[in-house]
Amino acid sequence: MENRIGVIGIIIEDLTFIAEVNEILHQYGGIIVGRMGIPYKEKKVNVISLIVDGTTDEIGALTGKLGKLKGLSVKSALSKK
Repeated sequence: MENRIGVIGIIIEDLTFIAEVNEILHQYGGIIVGRMGIPYKEKKVNVISLIVDGTTDEIGALTGKLGKLKGLSVKSALSKK
């Protein structure tokens, strides 16, 4: 299966899940090319953007695990090829 480049956006609204998010991201560190995290204190949320390079299965597994956590939103966009 061919690798694709993608962007994943994560908004953590329930800050008690930060450790779980970081653990999942650590598990998929092999496909994460870059990461930027911003604590938006005025809104009491954390925003994380990821650049990933992996198969659709790997990226889907990452977003699926994150999506199962309550208290956060996850969206992804992948290159067409």
